[in-house]
Amino acid sequence: MTGTIGQARDDLLMAVLAATVSNAARSKGRKARVTDFLPKWDRGGRRHMDWTEMLAAVKTMNRSLGGRDLTKEGPPDVADPGRAPGRARHQQR
Repeated sequence: MTGTIGQARDDLLMAVLAATVSNAARSKGRKARVTDFLPKWDRGGRRHMDWTEMLAAVKTMNRSLGGRDLTKEGPPDVADPGRAPGRARHQQR
C-alpha cells in the first residue's frame, strides 16, 4: 500500500491516541512513543506494478478465494443467492 487513507494527519492523530491508551494501560517498562504506532507507508525497494500486473494479481487473488472471472464466463444464468431480490445494482431509481 502507498499513501494514507483519508486525511494525511489522521494517521498521526490515531498514533497519538494509541500511544496514550497504551501508556495508560502499561505496566513498568518502556514507555510507548507515537512513532511506535505510525504506519510506515511506501518504504521503497518495491517497484510499482503497471495495470496488467495489477489485473493479474487481482485475478490470482480472486481464484484463490473461490471467485469466478465473469469477464470470461459471462454473467451467471441464475440469480446470485447472496443478493436480495429487487432492482439490479445498475438500475436507477
